[in-house]
Amino acid sequence: MIDFVNRAKEIQDTIVSWRRALHQIPEVGLMLPKTVSFIKDRLEEMNISYKVYEDISCLTATIGSGEPCFLLRSDMDALQVAEETDLSFKSTNGCMHGCGHDLHAAMLLGAAKLLKDCESQLKGTVKLLFQSGEEIFQGAKEAVKKGVLKDPDVEAAFAAHVIASVPTGVILTGKEAMSSVYGFKIALTGKGGHGSMPEQTIDPINAGVQVYLALQSLIAREIGGTEEAVLTIGQFQSGEVANVIPERAILQGTLRTFNKQVRQRLINRINEITVAVAGAYRCQSQIEVLSDCPSVVTDDEVTAHIEREINKILPDIKVMTGAAHGMGSEDFAEITDKVPSAYYMIGAGVPDQSKWVGQHNPKVLFNEDVLSTGAAIYAHIAKTWLDNR
Repeated sequence: MIDFVNRAKEIQDTIVSWRRALHQIPEVGLMLPKTVSFIKDRLEEMNISYKVYEDISCLTATIGSGEPCFLLRSDMDALQVAEETDLSFKSTNGCMHGCGHDLHAAMLLGAAKLLKDCESQLKGTVKLLFQSGEEIFQGAKEAVKKGVLKDPDVEAAFAAHVIASVPTGVILTGKEAMSSVYGFKIALTGKGGHGSMPEQTIDPINAGVQVYLALQSLIAREIGGTEEAVLTIGQFQSGEVANVIPERAILQGTLRTFNKQVRQRLINRINEITVAVAGAYRCQSQIEVLSDCPSVVTDDEVTAHIEREINKILPDIKVMTGAAHGMGSEDFAEITDKVPSAYYMIGAGVPDQSKWVGQHNPKVLFNEDVLSTGAAIYAHIAKTWLDNR
């Protein structure tokens, strides 16, 4: 058996340097030209063949040949958040890798090097997907449309995510690891006018408040306590000055669920309630879908294989089976929906727990010690999965 753990430790400093370089060039959405260029350069240095999907800033790389094919995926987009850490390599461009995607991409590059070094021993193909647009729930969907699961056909897949508020040395797994997400925007149009004469207007703020309250009652009165659903209105914008009733009000929200039937029922009710309540207050309404991504549902066989292999090579790692189950969302779901897949959360809390904050926080810190661990896990499970097939 190849000792990927010690080999990964030998290149830890290189993986760290990759992570820090990526951390300084964060880009958001589906256009990541600097990030793609960096990944391309590293793959070329390793003599690994790759394909770039320029219009969505995704790359696939292949190591080995023929069937079967196992996919390893990392996301690499950042957040529109100004970094507030004291890191010597902090970002200064107004964006931030505040969810750890820079670590994901660096770990996958590390795995690429490990696998390339033993390419002749691979009994099939390992395909690497460096993906954009995870934070906007579009990258995986677009990548699947482009055919990243084809040529050769992917039989199974794996992705991991670092967690800043979980101790290093702990890994979380779960059957329903992440919830679905349905993001929506409600535009209410009324009739503006002077604040002193509301009777001559149609007030969209008033209508918006009533729509907000009605939507909140969905969870309180139409969903059972065991059905696991969250509906949040995170944005309510209208008006500019105190004495003017505006023409429009905008509400943006997100629905998170695990059950497909509950999800569809709530989506239907969001549409029904918005139209009915806005109409009762004489406003026109329009609903726009901002995101629509299923739950991350993992495959028992692939998950069990990975857990067994992690226990073999990293016996000191604590794998908490079933602990990954939360209302956060992840567009790797677009892949778990198509092929048997596993999804693990890797603890990356820094040693000083007083500095722990959650993902997406401008002060979030990640423990770089997980980089070689993640690279070794990626490489080992891919090779052994091919071996077992």
